[in-house]
Amino acid sequence: MKNRKNEKNFSRREFLGTTAAAASVFFIPSLFGSEAKQKIVKPNSNFGGVKIGAITYSWRSMPGGVENIIKYCQESGISNIELMSNDLESFLGAPQNPMAGMMRPPAGQQQPGQPGQPGQQGQPGGQPGGQRPQRTPEQEAAIAKYNEELKKWRTSLPMSKVQQARKLFDDAGISVHIVKFSPARWSDEEIDYAFKVAKAMGAKGVTDEIGEEAVKRLAPFAEKHGMYAIFHNHMQFGTPGFSYDPFLAVSPAVMMNFDAGHFFGSTGIHPNEILQKYHDRIFSVHMKDKTGPKSTPPNTNVEWGKGETPIADVLLLIKKQKWPIHVDIELEYPVPEGSDAVKETKKCVEFMRKILA
Repeated sequence: MKNRKNEKNFSRREFLGTTAAAASVFFIPSLFGSEAKQKIVKPNSNFGGVKIGAITYSWRSMPGGVENIIKYCQESGISNIELMSNDLESFLGAPQNPMAGMMRPPAGQQQPGQPGQPGQQGQPGGQPGGQRPQRTPEQEAAIAKYNEELKKWRTSLPMSKVQQARKLFDDAGISVHIVKFSPARWSDEEIDYAFKVAKAMGAKGVTDEIGEEAVKRLAPFAEKHGMYAIFHNHMQFGTPGFSYDPFLAVSPAVMMNFDAGHFFGSTGIHPNEILQKYHDRIFSVHMKDKTGPKSTPPNTNVEWGKGETPIADVLLLIKKQKWPIHVDIELEYPVPEGSDAVKETKKCVEFMRKILA
């Protein structure tokens, strides 16, 4: 196999080093009354040496906020997450996005899960089918004002506030390994802010969608902070000639968030081919079940166990090789009537636990 370390001879571990996982807890009321000490229980979604988690985008149909995210993790039995930054920044006191009502239901309300892509920060993404409604001139002006206010807020935020957010996750037994800021189109000052905040949260890197411009913009900041710039794929592998190699050559700080479901759904190729070739440059895997490109319907998200993604093969390969790759649930299939995204995530956790146990 070709050695993919660049000319500086930095390996993944040499570049970043190793850190201890956050030791944290949540509480269950004692059987001996509310005045008695409470029993300490540590959530644990590490099975067979594989760190199972979720991207918090999985709960986009649920009320948002750091406190709710922690609750969803506990109810799902998850101790590792890729944290979407909108919930974090809201907790930290970011200016209110005037289009926020189009992104997530208010606290206490819930809507059926819809497929789609996470919106960029400061942009009203997350609409069904990934479509964005046309803005009025007044809305455009409001967004422009908001973006200026947000930049000013970001570049003046004290890290002590971030430490408060991290403590909530630590106390709940949840480790944040990635923060998805998607900051490649931000100013340099804001990109720097994104890496500072992610580092203060205990994360190893910042995620964005893969692209030449995004990789070149984020890599120097990742190097500066001793972190990773981690890039997520959608259907790019279905394009003839697409390869990770040009992106990985930019810097040893560039790593991949390999979406095994999107890969399989768009190509029909076994995801283990990518894992075997690039395992030392893959930080995490997004896991979902999909139909293949030649199935009816093709390339479609389905409930786990009803599709064709070779989930067990991927998990067992990572387990066998003892690769330090996070495996994160990305819940994208429509939530069945009578259920919710948290209950469905819990089913996915149990699905993988049975494979790895």
